[in-house]
Amino acid sequence: MTTFWSTWICVLTIGSLIGLTWLLLSTRKGETKGSVDQTMGHSFDGIEEYDNPLPQWWFMLFVGTLVFAVGYLILYPGLGNWKGILPGYENGWTGVHEWEKEMAKADTKFGPIFAKFAAMPVEEVAKDPQALKMGGRLFASNCSVCHGSDAKGAFGFPNLTDSDWRWGGNPETIKATVMGGRMAMMPAWGEVLGEEGVKNVAAYVRHDLAGLPLPADSKADLQAGQQAFSTTCVACHGANGQGTEAMGAPNLTHPAGFIYGTSLTQLEQTIRHGRQGHMPAQNELLGNDKVQLLAAYVYSLSHGLNTERLQAEDNRK
Repeated sequence: MTTFWSTWICVLTIGSLIGLTWLLLSTRKGETKGSVDQTMGHSFDGIEEYDNPLPQWWFMLFVGTLVFAVGYLILYPGLGNWKGILPGYENGWTGVHEWEKEMAKADTKFGPIFAKFAAMPVEEVAKDPQALKMGGRLFASNCSVCHGSDAKGAFGFPNLTDSDWRWGGNPETIKATVMGGRMAMMPAWGEVLGEEGVKNVAAYVRHDLAGLPLPADSKADLQAGQQAFSTTCVACHGANGQGTEAMGAPNLTHPAGFIYGTSLTQLEQTIRHGRQGHMPAQNELLGNDKVQLLAAYVYSLSHGLNTERLQAEDNRK
């Protein structure tokens, strides 16, 4: 901020405080002492206003606000380039600096604990009760909005408690997913296959690959659906429909992995218009040490480790 604008703000702020103080004291000085029967000479619907002074508590409350304002402007920035005299904020007090100060305290206290678990393999971290508690809190704060508080997912978000993993479920891959995020895309095949082709492929995926029954009124040609699948879908999902983890293509023989629904209509919608999914990267937000705990917690969900821990705690109670 330039010197001119800093001076301008100081003059306006200090001038306003001085003006309000003068107004308060000057009006108080001319008030009638005590209650009187004299009115102000006007009436509204038969209600008259008496010429009595304002209550003492009101006057002291107003004085208190002025004193508070002066104290605040001395301690905190508010007068142009003035940074305040509050200790510990050499660069001035702001909400960001306050957050940084609290984060520094937390890092000093919990940093060694995070570092200890960061030096351990994810599988070993997933067996530690303290680590799982910490990972569970991180999950609740950063992941539950999409995957649910029980980690069983929702429409468009995968279930993290089963064995169906789009990008792989080993510890290193889970950590890489959490750390760097994922961007998945299922291309739209409606224009390529046509409406009849979309229905045939959807029926083939549901019936022959996923092993789910078709509606009684379905007229889809499963053989034609298989042929269309073999020319348009195998590049990602494989010849047997078991998916490709390197591409994030789901295993179509496991209905539990169909995050957009297993009904014939939903499958047709997916094939016709495609899907896009984005798993945000947590590296910049959490850092490596916290991601290590979060990855261990997610890993434990699909391997029964967290369930065993919770059951053990219940038995001890």
